[in-house]
Amino acid sequence: MRDTKNKIAVVTGVSRLSGIGAAICRELAREGYSIFFTYWTNYDKEMPWSVEQDEPVTLKEELLEEGVQIACMEIDLTQEDAPNLLIQKVIEQLGEPDILVNNAAFSTSNDVLTITAKDLDQHYLVNIRATTLVSSYFARSFTKKSGGRIINLTSGQFKGPMPGELAYATTKGAIDALTITLSAELAPLGITVNAINPGPTDTGWMTEEIKNDLLPQFPFGRIGEPRDVARAIKFLVSDEAEWITGQIIHSEGGFRR
Repeated sequence: MRDTKNKIAVVTGVSRLSGIGAAICRELAREGYSIFFTYWTNYDKEMPWSVEQDEPVTLKEELLEEGVQIACMEIDLTQEDAPNLLIQKVIEQLGEPDILVNNAAFSTSNDVLTITAKDLDQHYLVNIRATTLVSSYFARSFTKKSGGRIINLTSGQFKGPMPGELAYATTKGAIDALTITLSAELAPLGITVNAINPGPTDTGWMTEEIKNDLLPQFPFGRIGEPRDVARAIKFLVSDEAEWITGQIIHSEGGFRR
């Protein structure tokens, strides 16, 4: 195990036990990182996959078994003061964070003929504004000379179109541009910034029909799983990845669009 016992990782958007956020928390906790995760069950309850009220608490109990410090909070990242409040809570409960994984996202279906101003605003508030501001307050709190890590979750928007997901594709695509500029601004502070695209990942939203349609596009013969991207993030936040920044990494098993 690496020397991670004094390092603190913040992971946003961790409501569901089968989600990517939970997989990231598990992988980092096994490596010895202390974890602070956020969740917002009201959003997941409105989505087709839904969520049980006790899933975040169950995850916290599971992570504590790894022998590391764990804290969490329910927070609506669309609120203007949420990013600052989040980082302050992390500092109060665990200490100054070393790692930020911007995993929280808003996603609903819409196209150019049905999209509304509300659709765009909802996606913008979480996918762009919250990601940017949480990153900003994280950077302001970071006082070490090196070892800072920000990982943004993207979805490969520049590898091909996403018909029917116009607002999501537009706002998540902006994360690529944000990542590149943030990496230049934060390098002097000792913080690397990268984005990772996990490709289509089975977190419980895929029907059997969707899986069967997607499977031929995966040359390894299986659908992407949350642990796949979690393992990639485990490397990107490690000391071994200190020279990697400003990159958009496609960790999607060779998925062919």
